[in-house]
Amino acid sequence: MFEQVVAVIPALNEAESLPLVLDDLPGLRHVIVVDNGSTDATAAVAAAGGAVVVEEPRRGYGAACLRGLAAIGEFTAAGRPPPEVVVFLDADYSDHPGRLHELVEPILDGRADFVLGSRMQGRREAGAMPLQSVLGNRLACFLMRVLFSARYTDLGPFRAIRYRSLCGLNMTDRDFGWTIEMQIKATRAGLRTLEIPVPYRRRVGQSKISGTFGGSVKAGAKILYTIAKYRFMPPRRAEAEHRASVTTFSRSPHG
Repeated sequence: MFEQVVAVIPALNEAESLPLVLDDLPGLRHVIVVDNGSTDATAAVAAAGGAVVVEEPRRGYGAACLRGLAAIGEFTAAGRPPPEVVVFLDADYSDHPGRLHELVEPILDGRADFVLGSRMQGRREAGAMPLQSVLGNRLACFLMRVLFSARYTDLGPFRAIRYRSLCGLNMTDRDFGWTIEMQIKATRAGLRTLEIPVPYRRRVGQSKISGTFGGSVKAGAKILYTIAKYRFMPPRRAEAEHRASVTTFSRSPHG
């Protein structure tokens, strides 16, 4: 089953936690770790753990995810068959990689195109999600339901999506808006979406986003902006923004 699955793991200074993530993953066709400008041994421990390491020096969660997708495209262009499913998960060991099969099975069985691991529905370790993260998730999901008729309970990073469906979403966000952009676009594209409860634990080390006041404010503002953009921006302007983003990415050192 896992021969058809590729995992993409964005990582920024996660040398301590990344080996735990890689050890818990089931045998996959490829695991791609995107080193997002780390200053520690993240790249070295990823390679030692058997992952394919690619670099994205431009900081940003979405930028790292886009680089991971570009790497899959490079493999395919080199003659390797494309994957059926792409899984995204964090490198901080807050997700439970051993539960990956629960996300990919509904896609491989033909029951879903996009499966989101919901921390809100699952069991969360005390302190795993700060209050601002819980409230921010609830607000974002409420707005998606009202504005897009999209019924989600979380913006969780642990998610699986059919590769060809993901390619059709034309993802562009380079930072905190990546997860909600995918969810809005999946709804608009009519993808069969499923949420499953997943456990969530305290991460190894301090969060770069919810662990700081500034990070929380920036993430919240970008998520609200992304919701407003896709609800109220004229389609031509949104398409122009997409083309500009793709052009910029193609000119990056790893585009």
